Amino acid sequence: MRLSFLEPLYAEPGPFASVYLDTSRDVEHPERAIALRWRRLRESLSRQGSDRALLNVLEEVVGADTEVPGVHGQAIFAAHGTLVLDGELPRPPEHDSARYSTLPDAMPLVTQHVPEIPYMAVVVHYGGLPTAETHGWVTLEAETGTWPASTVTAGERLHRRVAVATWHRTSLRLGHRLDEQARRAHADAVVVGGDEWACNVLIRRLPHTLRDKVVRVGGRTPTDTGRALLEPQLDGVFRGRMAAHDRELVDIFIGRRALDGPMTEGLAATVAALQRGQVAALLLNRPPGSSLRLWAGSRPTQLALTEAELVSFGVRAPREERADEALVRALVGTRAELVVVPESELRLYEGVGALLRYTDPGTPSRPDAGTLCLPDHGPPLVPDRPGSRRARNVPTLGRNGSAADERRMGHMDRSRSGAEETGSRSPRPRPGR
Repeated sequence: MRLSFLEPLYAEPGPFASVYLDTSRDVEHPERAIALRWRRLRESLSRQGSDRALLNVLEEVVGADTEVPGVHGQAIFAAHGTLVLDGELPRPPEHDSARYSTLPDAMPLVTQHVPEIPYMAVVVHYGGLPTAETHGWVTLEAETGTWPASTVTAGERLHRRVAVATWHRTSLRLGHRLDEQARRAHADAVVVGGDEWACNVLIRRLPHTLRDKVVRVGGRTPTDTGRALLEPQLDGVFRGRMAAHDRELVDIFIGRRALDGPMTEGLAATVAALQRGQVAALLLNRPPGSSLRLWAGSRPTQLALTEAELVSFGVRAPREERADEALVRALVGTRAELVVVPESELRLYEGVGALLRYTDPGTPSRPDAGTLCLPDHGPPLVPDRPGSRRARNVPTLGRNGSAADERRMGHMDRSRSGAEETGSRSPRPRPGR
């Protein structure tokens, strides 16, 4: 998952006010309900230190998503009296929340975008007999999007009304048009619903590459809801599924782990790789809990497990921050991707790993599992290899987010001297900059 949509969050320094609010319109008197929720959050932000100017900026946009019907939420970020980001949430947050902190609380917004599967939805309506030798019209509507985010931000639609007598011939041309649109969107799947006969005619005339991606769905297919096409069916098609791009990254990680290629695993080694701008994609079994902390400086690559480590890099006045906030900032700042992969698909040591852009003699080694069974993680994660190192009391990104009694960590190359305040000890330019 690419995180470029978060770049505006980090264009200015903090502190930030981060607000997550249920702004659903499926209740009686929604404006009153939203106002009551916001009042509680405003009071909370005021107690945390937000000034009136910042609160007023937030209040101007709270509940302003009146054009979005149904169940949804809102994520709002502001800093220094200015609105930084206002995003729609496909689902309301589990709990309304407001946080005033040095770094933006962006992980809940990110996880609502996961798995970010690109798709095309097609609805074909026809109410007549299942034959072209009759009068009437076939209507087709198509829309591309990314699930689940697009369920509250419906995209541009293709609309066609075709005489049923010409449907066989016209659907051939429409198939090529849909193929072009799906290619531009890099659609993983084409979800098709509507009249069975008219859908079958269209599907048989789709280009082969697009036909292989078709998923047929039943149920009601209204097109005037103000929400994404086939929204109720999309959830059933995509829930529990990974995007093809993310699946490819996971397969690459598995291959590199088997061949001892450019990857790392475990919290300490992964944080060290982030310091050096080496991470191309961060893999998590689940987002870290709010209790896990890292030390951070003013720049994205300035993060470490301990305060002493950052000080040794020349970072002045490091701060202890929530790990999820520090990690998201590091990923956005180094243009790295994020993949949340279920443990059933890939069990990561300490719940975290990374694909690396490059390796050199200073690249931190990844931990070796040996024969140790980690608490809460079951059997060893990688084959036994000699020469592993152990460290005690290293926090974990595992299932429960708690610190384990015993953890391994890769060593960091401390032979480099004169580390600058950026905390990056690699003399190589950061890729992608």
